[in-house]
Amino acid sequence: MSPFSPDPSPGYAARDRQRWVAEDPAHKRADRDDFARDRARVLHSAALRRLAAKTQVVQPSSDDFIRNRLTHSLEVAQIGREFGAALGCDADVVDTACLAHDLGHPPFGHLGESILDRLCQDIGGFEGNAQTLRVLTRLEPKRTHADGRPAGLNLTRASLDASCKYPWARGEGPYVTTKFGAYAADVPVFEWVREGAEPFRRCLEAEVMDWSDDVAYSVHDVEDAIASGRLDPRVLHELSELRVVAAVAHAAYAPDLELAALEAAGERLSATGVLPRSFDGSRRDLAALKDMTSRLIGRFVYAVEVATRSRHGDGPLTRYAADLAIPDDVRAECVMLKAVAAHYVMQSDERQRVAGVQAEIIEGLLAHFGERPEQLDEDLAGDFAGAADDAARRRVIVDQVASLTDVRAVSLYRAL
Repeated sequence: MSPFSPDPSPGYAARDRQRWVAEDPAHKRADRDDFARDRARVLHSAALRRLAAKTQVVQPSSDDFIRNRLTHSLEVAQIGREFGAALGCDADVVDTACLAHDLGHPPFGHLGESILDRLCQDIGGFEGNAQTLRVLTRLEPKRTHADGRPAGLNLTRASLDASCKYPWARGEGPYVTTKFGAYAADVPVFEWVREGAEPFRRCLEAEVMDWSDDVAYSVHDVEDAIASGRLDPRVLHELSELRVVAAVAHAAYAPDLELAALEAAGERLSATGVLPRSFDGSRRDLAALKDMTSRLIGRFVYAVEVATRSRHGDGPLTRYAADLAIPDDVRAECVMLKAVAAHYVMQSDERQRVAGVQAEIIEGLLAHFGERPEQLDEDLAGDFAGAADDAARRRVIVDQVASLTDVRAVSLYRAL
């Protein structure tokens, strides 16, 4: 090891630093760690840049304050990096996973994801997390195998594993869910990533990424909803409204939690004094709103850090040496905030009107590229030409549509 090289992170073995395709050591900078290189590869990827024009909750073009998928991912990475480091995880591994976690999302957020899934049932469906693995290990160009097959960004095993929210193939999970982490065509690299891991179990870094994601969007979506005028903050303090939100939370996010526990969580959040009771857009109210986000993020992350340390003790916690401990009362508060955004924004009349148009665009583009594959982007046209069968060719069409930003999807559809 060079005298300028950082010491390997404790808790990570040589196999955690392995890459799917071995790389020439001569290409490595002596003062740069493997995991830092992973983070840089994701940060410089085209797939990450495209997130700047992809919907988080509402369309990026509708307001210049609200978050898009890129700003959301950067905020998740900031939370996850500090949270993971506090537990002893390698900060770059967690940071990489957080930056990468939404790379597979198609245009128009979860609506686009559900439409693609419905239209692709006969080829294995569509899932944003499985698409993320496909982007990282196939679609985003950085390395290739000796025979010319793409190897994507060729990240280390630890970073790829940390990016797997749902470490199983479609229909193989430990519980009934539509979520999965790998398409049938990507099982070989998925098995390489998961080599030696207990089936279905996530590594600690993936759990840190997932909780950081939950915390970020539960808090920030409420902030965006209030700042954009879509949510009157007074409803956050009304018992009748909290009961409606609790029902949404129970149905959509936490069916295992009692309604009474969810309602109590809403009341606790109101009692903290950090949720605003009014908002007029003034700098004072914007400052109070930002203070709300800081305090809630700290509340959720610190509670889980304490619970995890109470279970596993001091010292570095990494990979499969520990599991994240999330108390039910903390999870209940988090899902109540998720449900606020779901009920008042995602299920609003405004959102439903837009959804019909967006569904038409996704369906139209999928059909168009299926009929005119010569209009695929050049790299995907090569994949289409080399595909072994109709299912593989259709998957390439899906790769094309999923890669589009909201803006480009609308523009292409109008040009039809």
